[in-house]
Amino acid sequence: MGTEIERKFILRAVPEWVSETEGSAIRQGYLAAGAGAEVRVRLRDGSPRLTVKRGEGLARDETEIDLADAQFAALWPLTEGQRIEKTRYRHPLGDLTLEVDVYEGPHAGLVVAEIEFASIAESRSFEPPDWLGREVTGDERWANRSLALAAEMPAIAE
Repeated sequence: MGTEIERKFILRAVPEWVSETEGSAIRQGYLAAGAGAEVRVRLRDGSPRLTVKRGEGLARDETEIDLADAQFAALWPLTEGQRIEKTRYRHPLGDLTLEVDVYEGPHAGLVVAEIEFASIAESRSFEPPDWLGREVTGDERWANRSLALAAEMPAIAE
């Protein structure tokens, strides 16, 4: 088990560099999602995984397990109505890596950037550039599990 330390931002538009970057197709569905915990299955570029996350906000415990294709196929139907689809693009941002998710399907139009940090102190000292947009770290409305479970997407412009 590891700890994920991450800040999240809503971008106003898809960054120009995305058109020059190869993205990773991601489909993920939630088997369980409650207050402070989630269990999901994800297919990223054809590789299936099971992920368990605990906690909320800036730092959360995370455990990932590779799945066999047959295991993913058995679990995927259980996520019906609790899914998201997106393409992830990675881009350097100084010494950090920016991950930009461009959502598809019912969440089309949503563009989210996430940055993972090695420590809480490093996260807190990060000064985001203005183009990253509004920070939504810890805002549960923008958690992937919340988006997957919501009847409709929250308003982007707030």
